[in-house]
Amino acid sequence: MKQLSQKRTVLILSFLVIMWGINWPLSKMALSYSPPLLFAGIRTILGGIILLAVALPRYRLLNFKKNWKAYLISAVLNIIVFYGFQTVGLGYMPAGLFSAIVFIEPVLLGIFSWMWLGESMYPLKIAGLVLGFAGVAVISSGGFTGSISAAGILFALISALGWGLGTVYVKRTSDRVDSIWMVTLQLLIGGLFLLAAGSSTENWGNIDWNVPFVSNLLFISVFVIAFGWLAFFTLVGSGEASKVGSYTFLIPLIAIFCSSFLLHETITLNLLAGLCLIIISICFVNIKFKSNP
Repeated sequence: MKQLSQKRTVLILSFLVIMWGINWPLSKMALSYSPPLLFAGIRTILGGIILLAVALPRYRLLNFKKNWKAYLISAVLNIIVFYGFQTVGLGYMPAGLFSAIVFIEPVLLGIFSWMWLGESMYPLKIAGLVLGFAGVAVISSGGFTGSISAAGILFALISALGWGLGTVYVKRTSDRVDSIWMVTLQLLIGGLFLLAAGSSTENWGNIDWNVPFVSNLLFISVFVIAFGWLAFFTLVGSGEASKVGSYTFLIPLIAIFCSSFLLHETITLNLLAGLCLIIISICFVNIKFKSNP
């Protein structure tokens, strides 16, 4: 995939960070009107259908017979694991706190990119990894005293793991799989699985199809799911995966403050301290300082 211009990269990054930051409180609000798996399935299916209109004119690039395994693996990691555990986990703790734990993902992405993409590893990165896990420990410390759900922490970490592995996998296959078809099919395949899981374990009658829910659902499906994933994989495909990951530290900041405003969630000292450690760790892991000439 060709390199993006600096201006276009900034625009896409800004869109991605804002949309994915707002997503967390909006998803938490939507879960008051719908069971989690059904909501996760509906929003991803809608996102996939929207992108299908963009992908169909590129049908020659689909190569489904050759690339179906890549589409399936991406769907499992980026949709079923990431969104499945994320949506269920949001029911266990505040949206801002949950997002802060999930965004240990850029640190994991730094490790995976070194292991499987051949991206560099150096002492600053190693120090960053230690700080990153320390930050998660500080944020999560209340989970072992009962004030924060331990299950919620576990779901957030599994969600981050799925996303990190999924991002590296998409990067590794970007030279042979069309990015638009990858995003479209991972949403459709993953969304169908989540919808089937929700239909077998949850009740469709528990969805309250009111104006707030429908408008929330449509916004998330279009801007967060469809165009958000397309923006993310466009960035990953055009540069180092870990470099792109380093900028996503802004997402939990937006999520926390939006959650504080929209959901009246409390910003605790532990949360701020842990988040600061995570931000520093992400910078250490993903930013490579040039040596002096």
